[in-house]
Amino acid sequence: MTAITQTELHTLSNSHLDALEEETIFILREVAAAFERPTLLFSGGKDSLVMLRCAEKAFGAGRIPYPLLMIDTGHNFKEVTDFRDSRAKELGAELIVRNVEDSMKRGTVRLAHPGESRNVHQSVTLLEAIEEFRFDALIGGARRDEEKARAKERIFSHRDSFGQWQPKAQRPELWTLFNHKLQPGEHFRVFPISNWTELDVWQYIAREKIALPSIYYTHKREVVDRRGLLVPVTELTPPKDGEEVVVRDVRFRTVGDITCTCPVESDAATPEQIVIETLAADVSERGATRMDDKTSEASMEKRKKDGYF
Repeated sequence: MTAITQTELHTLSNSHLDALEEETIFILREVAAAFERPTLLFSGGKDSLVMLRCAEKAFGAGRIPYPLLMIDTGHNFKEVTDFRDSRAKELGAELIVRNVEDSMKRGTVRLAHPGESRNVHQSVTLLEAIEEFRFDALIGGARRDEEKARAKERIFSHRDSFGQWQPKAQRPELWTLFNHKLQPGEHFRVFPISNWTELDVWQYIAREKIALPSIYYTHKREVVDRRGLLVPVTELTPPKDGEEVVVRDVRFRTVGDITCTCPVESDAATPEQIVIETLAADVSERGATRMDDKTSEASMEKRKKDGYF
């Protein structure tokens, strides 16, 4: 399989990336033209870094016309938050960070128990940030190939005055024409890389030589095998009784809250090597690494209806 995919890598075309990039740039410019107070959701992850590169091309370095916004659970990987801060500073972009811990202090977020994952509670803090800054469009890096609830979402995804997504009330997007009309208190979530795949993202990262947080590449990490997932051993995710802690060569396919994000076993140290692995993958990145998507068949759709990204 390795020999076959190595051959495929040399013959794999990336000419389609030009069309994807053009579409993304068009959407980023459309948001800047159509909305008064847009923001770009920026976590420091690979998808948001791809969008940021397209935004640089759309508007020029140091001229991105909207601020960057991150909702921080307080349980994010330090490698990612450090990279987020340095990249925003490098671009001269305004970075707004709002914390789930502040929502907990206000009493708008209450955990069922101290060890509960804060990931789902980001929705509350996000809606509070939207109200604080009166954002009318939030640009996100979600893609349709990630998860079936995201596959049914439009590029310009309408949210009602409660911040909720109504999957049966999606607006048509024929001939790349977008309906921007909003009632007071409503907003849009906009997904410029909806039509990209994980493979497209890694091909683009390789072509554009986009720097990423180190945990996207192979490194040694203590993990435990839990229900088919490699759970990283941290203070937030300690091993349970009877679990064996082992050191594996791993990387993260997607990066989120430590309490629900798992790595995969890998020795890929470059974007090109990850392209090879992605060609052979038969499980989506969220399906292979996110514990929060395994609670039920409709877990993502339920979270999105409640205001999740």
